[in-house]
Amino acid sequence: MEQHESPYLVDAASQVQLRISNVSKTYPNGVQALHDVSLDIPPGMYGLLGPNGAGKSTLMRILATLQEPDSGQLRLGHLDVVHQKDAVRRTLGYLPQEFGLYPKARAEELLDYFAVLKGLTNRARRRETTAALLRQTNLWDTRRQQLGGYSGGMKQRFGVAVALLGTPRLLIVDEPTAGLDPAERVRFLNLLSEVGETGVVILSTHLVADVAELCTRMAIIDRGRILLEARPLEAVAALHGRIWRRLTDKPALPALAQQHRIISAKRLSGRTLVHVYSEEAPGPGFEPVKPDLEDVYFSAMAGHFGHAVPHRAKEVGL
Repeated sequence: MEQHESPYLVDAASQVQLRISNVSKTYPNGVQALHDVSLDIPPGMYGLLGPNGAGKSTLMRILATLQEPDSGQLRLGHLDVVHQKDAVRRTLGYLPQEFGLYPKARAEELLDYFAVLKGLTNRARRRETTAALLRQTNLWDTRRQQLGGYSGGMKQRFGVAVALLGTPRLLIVDEPTAGLDPAERVRFLNLLSEVGETGVVILSTHLVADVAELCTRMAIIDRGRILLEARPLEAVAALHGRIWRRLTDKPALPALAQQHRIISAKRLSGRTLVHVYSEEAPGPGFEPVKPDLEDVYFSAMAGHFGHAVPHRAKEVGL
């Protein structure tokens, strides 16, 4: 991707840390979406990884000041996210999982309109800012095209351009690569990586690959609880010598599950490849395998790594 300066983003000296302390949230229907969540999120790319319904979007909406927690504190630098919403919104960029656009509007015009709403009233400065954003998001050549003709990835990149208006210190992106084709996904992740060099970017996703490729720190969340908070490379290293694999037939899975701690199972050439968590060789037919972040994720989800939680058999297809 062509590189451009980003004068509208904060410099390194003004970067702030996001601190989430003992946050809980229960909806009126009785569903507890968050259970005593605590995280310290430094500048850079931070991955929040978990399945659908894990509580990711609830936490993102609270951070974006669209909902309030039942208890706990959230601070962005010196700002109280719950009690200083207007100040937080002035330094926040948010790309939700789903957002609407005016299909007949041209990208250049609509971004200019959003810039006015963000308080960029000086026309020359606004023109400079929107041009820089369109170039950074690789939309400059299509800036006069109607948004209804944009591909899914182009719409996502336009959403990032809107989110970057107003010098955000924190950028939140919720499930940003869902539905993108491989080429668009790569372009979009490259953009987020660039932004992460100058601010705090929280990437909320259920895709392990997104976190593995981008994030220097991550947390795994399920049923509203943080199961693991770590640096991805360190978490993978901690599993060295504990992941084993075996190729088997599907009818044999229930018996294997009774004997071993299976963390994942997937079809491979008509058979089933299982990964097992074990401190020592689990027996005949198994061979050691170099762990990756997917093994970290499934081990944490199964309760064998990080904070102990009940085993989730459906995660391994049993």
